[in-house]
Amino acid sequence: MKELFLMLFLSTSLNAGDLPDKVLTPGKADPHLTEKVICAEDFKTGKYRNVSSALKTRVYREYGVEPYKGYCSGEEGCEVDHLIPIYVGGANDITNLWPQPYEGQPWNARMKDRLEVKLHNLVCDGTLTLDQAQREISTNWIDAYKKYVLKK
Repeated sequence: MKELFLMLFLSTSLNAGDLPDKVLTPGKADPHLTEKVICAEDFKTGKYRNVSSALKTRVYREYGVEPYKGYCSGEEGCEVDHLIPIYVGGANDITNLWPQPYEGQPWNARMKDRLEVKLHNLVCDGTLTLDQAQREISTNWIDAYKKYVLKK
């Protein structure tokens, strides 16, 4: 019953901030972050994450939001998130970055983090190609969440 409620809750319509603006953030992969690199036993995203404060400020400005006002309101605010995560070969490029709230329901950054881990695991176990994972998360991460995280 709990799973049915969750499925019904997550099938509700989207809010404007649930998905990034496709013009501003279509997603971009880093050609250096191949399957071999991201699936290496010692892979850590911190080694590749390089988004300066200036670039984060530019992302917020392009989206017309301030980190702790309106769009990103709430105690936790939001993060400048990689649409295609580094964990799945995403680039540190403005076309792959968008402000995503930590709070809010049903869709938020914490939920997307679960999808990122799932896609990474599916790529590394050979279930998905890296291109497919990148395409699905950049096309509509919420649909990908429903497909890969909620599926039994």
